[in-house]
Amino acid sequence: MAPPNQTAIGHGTYTVPPHPTIRATLAGTILKTNKLLSVLPLRARYTPEIGDLVVGRIVEVQTRRWKVDVAAPLLAQLPLSSINLPGGILRRKTTADELQMRSYFQEGDLLVAEVQQIGSQDGAATLHTRSLKYGKLKNGMFLAVSGTGGGGGGVVRSRRQVWTIETAHGGGEVDVVLGVNGYIWLAKHSEVEAAGAKQQVSISNIEETVSNSIYSSQNDEISRNTRQEIAKLASCINVLAEEGIRVDEVTVTRAYEAALELEAGSLDVDDGGGQVDAETRKSIVAAAIEPR
Repeated sequence: MAPPNQTAIGHGTYTVPPHPTIRATLAGTILKTNKLLSVLPLRARYTPEIGDLVVGRIVEVQTRRWKVDVAAPLLAQLPLSSINLPGGILRRKTTADELQMRSYFQEGDLLVAEVQQIGSQDGAATLHTRSLKYGKLKNGMFLAVSGTGGGGGGVVRSRRQVWTIETAHGGGEVDVVLGVNGYIWLAKHSEVEAAGAKQQVSISNIEETVSNSIYSSQNDEISRNTRQEIAKLASCINVLAEEGIRVDEVTVTRAYEAALELEAGSLDVDDGGGQVDAETRKSIVAAAIEPR
């Protein structure tokens, strides 16, 4: 890479004495911070940080906790004490709750959560879902792209990781959840508050009503138009990731609008493959990289 010249060796670099040349241990982009020289890898596993919004999959149910795959080097953990239980957020967790853990989350379930803590020794993440905007995911489609949280392509940390987009062709509203870890969830918009409003609930049991709806694994009826628009959004996001463009609210919205303008069969979503032709791909990329 370069001779030292009072340069400190950072991550992804090394030297072989007595030769002074600094060498890279991996392919990537050179990053120089004052005298520290390091290499950012082209592809890397997600490194959790406190406050990150992540989408994960339950892989194991253990005593008083779940193990969650969040695309990090180590599985994250979701303690039983860090979720909302039917009956109220402040209720003490009991032995009965431990016996019913699989009624809340079981192997294979997808969820959206927030990183609450990072282990000081192994760096494993601890998650929590103590908010009505977190919890089990349903009525949608899972998508995995690159995501490191920093700059460059893939999902990055941004002002809003969750939003609702109004789709065309009668698809209605679609919820977009961009996990900083590169896991994405696209789903039919759900009105949790509206569901609670339709029922005769009081302040004392509204938390129980909402919690029960969150932990339900029953999918709602999703129209064909909604499924097609979800697949179209997924195709746009895949194009952004493949072209090395950051995936956030602005670029996804621009890409979807560009795809609508050049629709006419450009996005083949009926076969489930979400293939995008060259013209549409070019338009999506051009729209996404426009100056903001």
